[in-house]
Amino acid sequence: MKRSDLQAMTKKELLDIARSENLRGRSTMTKIQLVDALSTNVDPEVVGDAAGEDLTGSINLPGISPEDRAEARARRTALNDRLARLVDKDAHCTWTSCEGHPCGLPLVVGTQACGLHGDGSIADTAIPLTGSLGFGSWPALWRHLTLATYDPDAFGLDPVIAEMAWHVLNGLYYDYFRVEVEGIEHVPTHGGAVIVGNHGGAALPYDAAMLTLSVMNELETPRRVRVIGTEIFNMLPFVSHLYRKVGAAYAARDDARELLERGHLLGVFPEGERGFMKPVWEAYRVGRLGRGGFADLAEQANVPIVPVAIVGSEEVHPAVMVSKRLAQLVRLVFPEQRVEEIAIALNPFPLPIRWRIRFLPPVQPTGPDETLDSLEQLERAEDIRGSIQRALDDILASRTTAF
Repeated sequence: MKRSDLQAMTKKELLDIARSENLRGRSTMTKIQLVDALSTNVDPEVVGDAAGEDLTGSINLPGISPEDRAEARARRTALNDRLARLVDKDAHCTWTSCEGHPCGLPLVVGTQACGLHGDGSIADTAIPLTGSLGFGSWPALWRHLTLATYDPDAFGLDPVIAEMAWHVLNGLYYDYFRVEVEGIEHVPTHGGAVIVGNHGGAALPYDAAMLTLSVMNELETPRRVRVIGTEIFNMLPFVSHLYRKVGAAYAARDDARELLERGHLLGVFPEGERGFMKPVWEAYRVGRLGRGGFADLAEQANVPIVPVAIVGSEEVHPAVMVSKRLAQLVRLVFPEQRVEEIAIALNPFPLPIRWRIRFLPPVQPTGPDETLDSLEQLERAEDIRGSIQRALDDILASRTTAF
């Protein structure tokens, strides 16, 4: 049946058709959700989870059409199907706490333990503990969180909190920003790597979140990107704890080196706060990538550098001006913060920009016994800055609208 025919029907008529097709969750759907479900081949059970999966609901947002929402649900379905193959739901973990609480989570395929009580690989490989993402899995996750049946990793990652955040933030990734990813094959499936991207946001580190989600959602076996951030994210009450628990790390050289030595993906934005506070007239002009310290880290750890071009982050809160006086006030509260200017945007809520993330071919290290002097670090950083800039220019030239 054509979509136009469905749109012309009343909600009662749509419910009758949904009942005849045994569409799950039909009683909780709005009219537009019923039209979406009946006009696409999306798994009805996923579509029916209106509270958990269609975070935009029936709000008519600019640039987000019913077709966009249907595509988002289809992508979620494909993700859940792929994630379900990573665990064996017919076998369960036999671990028992000292108080006698059994685990009960499904086993990771190819192992004899669940993600929480296995070999610790969940700190790098993001396998959902129950085999799927969704609010339906939260009771099991909450049980392990309250019983404290596991320990965070050495950098503060809490896999339960991180999985809950993964599901919630996918609302931004799929439904609101509608992130499109290219070149995911350039991200290593195992071992360490430094992922270097252009920075933007002006209010919140959306780019760090979307970069992390792109690797978790698009890579065949999802991996975590341990993004390092500035001091302020480790100073704010509650935020600092959540920041660590979802997998981010402090911007300290020792922490970054240790993450690479343990084989993690390290996400860095070397433009720093100057890129984050970029005014709108400088959007997508990649600034200097620091002093090239990330290149030295990659060389010492003998891991590749994966440049990534991110389009979308610099438009969600377009900064109409920057203020040095406001930065002075911030430094009064947080003296250790190095911010020189604060961007001021007019929109308190992020704009529904359509994002594009393009991973570029990796830059391989020179060799295990080689080191880079200061000039070589700057040269490599400049080469990577140029490759990111060219990719940004190409993406921007090919798009017709930001929405």
